Amino acid sequence: MKLFQKKPQILSPRVVIRPHRSWQFHLLTAVAVCSLLALLSWGMYEVGRQSVNDHDDTIEEKSTYLFDPGSCRQTKKQQLCTQIGDLTQQLQISTTASQNLAEEVKSLASENDQLKEKLVFFQHLIAGNTKSGISIYQFSLKETETAGKYRYALTLIQGGERPSDFKGSLRFKVKLTQNGQSKAIPLTSKNSKQDFPIHFKFFHRLEEIFQVAPDTMVENIQVQIYKNGDKKPLVTETVQPAS
Repeated sequence: MKLFQKKPQILSPRVVIRPHRSWQFHLLTAVAVCSLLALLSWGMYEVGRQSVNDHDDTIEEKSTYLFDPGSCRQTKKQQLCTQIGDLTQQLQISTTASQNLAEEVKSLASENDQLKEKLVFFQHLIAGNTKSGISIYQFSLKETETAGKYRYALTLIQGGERPSDFKGSLRFKVKLTQNGQSKAIPLTSKNSKQDFPIHFKFFHRLEEIFQVAPDTMVENIQVQIYKNGDKKPLVTETVQPAS
């Protein structure tokens, strides 16, 4: 066997040659690695803590802004003041509108009464129930809302198939009591005359106002209708103030 063997074989394990390091080197390496790990851990801890603190600060700021008692009360107070102001303005507008509506209703009621009066008058005129000649259709006296001021109204009609124009005048006398004394005072026209000229064919309406002293009581008013050229009145009528 030894003759046929070309190369000799040495059966032994491999040997690795490493340089020799002292225990000081190993200790320094371990300290450096531990320091690096500690520094890395501290850095990661600081980054995490800073992130949490920033998030908490943000939440706290938002909570303070949203739920701060002073700011909340101030905001609610401003909102309530604004709402109260709007409601007050709406109330004023509603009150003004109600007052205007009441005045319009009152005015419409007055106009309605006048229209009814005119309607009755024209119905009476068209029906031909009026007698021939001059007659008083309506004569009234009312005290106004102002103390001592009175309004009187007179409506004259002329009947007949073919009446001619009537030319004449009216005279008014007011009977009143002042300081326990009763007396009659004539009313004057705009020209400071006792005669109120009239000229009409079918009907004539007169509405005027006179005023007396506050301590005077008006008992009645009288009207006399005169035709031009006549000294004797055609018609005389007296009315008392309506209550």
